[in-house]
Amino acid sequence: MDSLRYEIPVLGMTCANCAKYIERAVGKLPGVIGADVNFASETLAVTFDPSQVKLADVVEKVRKAGYDVVTKSAEIAVTGMTCTNCAAGIERAVNRKVKGILRASVNFAGETLSVEYVPAVSGLDDIFAAVRGAGFNVVETVDGGSPGDAEALARAAEIRDQTGKFLVGAFFALPLFVFSMSRDFGLLGHWSHAAWVNYLFLALATPVQFYTGWDYYVGGYKSLKNGAANMDVLVALGSSVAYFYSISVLVFPALGQHVYFETSAVIITLIKLGKMLEARTKGKTGAAIRGLLALSPDTATVVRDGEETTVPVSQVKVGDIIAVRPGERIPVDGTIISGGCPVDESMLTGESIPLDKAEGDRVAAGTLAVSGYFRFRADRVGADTALSRIIEMVRAAQGGKAPIQALADRVAAVFVPSVIGVAALTFILWLVFGGNPVEALIRMVAVLVIACPCALGLATPTAVMAGVGRGARAGILFKSTLALQGAEKTDTVVFDKTGTLTVGRPSVTDLIPFGPLCESEDELLALAASAERGSEHPLGRAVVAAALEKGLTLLEPSEFAAVAAGGVTAMLDGARVLVGKPGFLAESGVPLATAKELSEKLASQGKTVMAVAKDGKLFGLIALADTLKDDAARAVKELMDMGLHVVLLTGDNATTARAVAGSLGISEVLSEVKPDEKAAAVKSLQEKGRVVAMVGDGINDAPALAQADLGIAIGSGTDVAVESAGAVLSSGKLIAVASAIRLSRAVMKTIRMNLAWAFGYNIILIPVAAGVLALIPGTPGFLAHLHPILAAAAMAFSSISVVLNSLRLSRRRL
Repeated sequence: MDSLRYEIPVLGMTCANCAKYIERAVGKLPGVIGADVNFASETLAVTFDPSQVKLADVVEKVRKAGYDVVTKSAEIAVTGMTCTNCAAGIERAVNRKVKGILRASVNFAGETLSVEYVPAVSGLDDIFAAVRGAGFNVVETVDGGSPGDAEALARAAEIRDQTGKFLVGAFFALPLFVFSMSRDFGLLGHWSHAAWVNYLFLALATPVQFYTGWDYYVGGYKSLKNGAANMDVLVALGSSVAYFYSISVLVFPALGQHVYFETSAVIITLIKLGKMLEARTKGKTGAAIRGLLALSPDTATVVRDGEETTVPVSQVKVGDIIAVRPGERIPVDGTIISGGCPVDESMLTGESIPLDKAEGDRVAAGTLAVSGYFRFRADRVGADTALSRIIEMVRAAQGGKAPIQALADRVAAVFVPSVIGVAALTFILWLVFGGNPVEALIRMVAVLVIACPCALGLATPTAVMAGVGRGARAGILFKSTLALQGAEKTDTVVFDKTGTLTVGRPSVTDLIPFGPLCESEDELLALAASAERGSEHPLGRAVVAAALEKGLTLLEPSEFAAVAAGGVTAMLDGARVLVGKPGFLAESGVPLATAKELSEKLASQGKTVMAVAKDGKLFGLIALADTLKDDAARAVKELMDMGLHVVLLTGDNATTARAVAGSLGISEVLSEVKPDEKAAAVKSLQEKGRVVAMVGDGINDAPALAQADLGIAIGSGTDVAVESAGAVLSSGKLIAVASAIRLSRAVMKTIRMNLAWAFGYNIILIPVAAGVLALIPGTPGFLAHLHPILAAAAMAFSSISVVLNSLRLSRRRL
């Protein structure tokens, strides 16, 4: 095979040594003939033998060496597929004919092609040409419309076409079927056996065969041209055998007395009905994407030179000031600069209660302004908004192939040729041993028609699409099918403490005044907060915040000093006030003997104790803690009720960690773990045979999220781009961890049900169609001699049943 040479842009090089390192790394790949890196132009010129190594291998090698290659990804809507073999044909065509392709995956249920390619080598036009060359159509955006609009129009046109062809088929096939069956059952007179009646049947059957059924001929031809046989081949072959045999009987009466025009016509019409219903129900699995796309408004009201102007949302730039009125959807992400109102963020978080937004708060594209008028500054626009990132995340997850689908793909690749072989063998055996060529022919047609590769191809992707969509509506965002499938196997859930189980900031939990000097909690809090007014320490700010929240009046200190690792001193109304660690006060001469036991008790509960003194006398104690989130205890309990082990992972000391774990009912604690040691802690659990889900905020625990079998990042509405996580909970709710695992279990259960049905249907009914039951005495006639019309009805039902079963996930309670 001739060698190929590409020039690939490379990112991340800092010196000539980087170039040499990349050359050596790529040069070690088997099949690479030459690798030359130009540091000045930042390009890699690589020559290789495509029979031994692929461009994707070269790119992977560059990335493993610590550098990156400029690549692009795209989701392309494709129309014209009729079964999973069509999807495989498109993948083959793109991989073979597009030079710069790195990855090509077709989702038959979603009718999308996901590609990653090197734009310096090939472009989208090359990919479009490869798809069209394989005999399928690509949906392109025209006249400035959105991709979602173009795709929706194409899908609607396809359904209209299917419906129209079915109605034409039904118009001719129904009277043909009634007339033919009435004649066979002797319900009509002798005149119905006249020769002209058969020609009437031919006239009724021909429009069905070559108008309603034309798609099957075209699709079958294209699939054979691409080196693979699909479902269209089976339908075209089966119906054609019945149709052209009947014509042969008309031309050569010696061949037989019976024609089967109604068989060919009804087969095509029933299967077209099935494909029409399949297209309609299959479209519902992508409702989540369409719903998200519909949230983005087309226009925005931008304030320029003091005037409000309506512009297309695509023209909004970062820094623009945008006005929003009640009932309008927010066009881009930003920060409120004036006004405010309740905002419905249910599309982001799954939380149905609107959140009050005021000056300084962030708002997200697609969310709804319930009431009130406000203006905000655009911070993120276009593809950078949270809504756009969520849509891309859902697209990626729905478009990916779950590992469990591999078996179905392997079977589908050889399915149609195998069925044709079984049909041929059926004809031969019944001809030899049965002695009736017509019966042998009918059984062969039944085998061809009843086989259904579509159910195999729809079993996994329809469930994935419905499940991912259901999760997105609840604020559970799976980033890949691998994460979705992996979540089901989880047996251990590890929670990072700070910012995950807790709110991530200290707050006042206990106020203990020491009388008679201090008689009330408010008096103690007001004195401590007044002293801490100038403090930058998180504990000091927490004390001030607690006082302000209670509406207490604070004094302005005349003197203030912060003591590192100790506390603060301040002069308030002529009195010297000390606030800080008990040890700091003891060193300053404040007697603490009466507070020692109480202080140790609070510390044992995982709380931080601050002592307050006034003029050298103990005024009281204040305890603070990073308090647990409202749903932390319920989330842990739900996971335990599901049979999962729950582990607390924290950098806190053992005493604090045990106190927090005890309040949640967690028995397994990993304490005093530094941020850079968290990944190792997760790995140690995996080495014990556990399948670990790590739950964190995606900041200082990113390596642990990446190490875990499933990384789950707790988002906060607009923060969904956590690269290290396999799933993001945009609701910020801990209870969603259990919901995510339940959803994964439900999706995988549905996939297994679908696959069992798809495999079982074909394994059982193909032999039935071949006449195996006819060899068993007492078998009912309709099973011993399965008519092709019944076979066509069963085939049409099989695909629809898989899709309908998957759609149950869309309504599942989490």
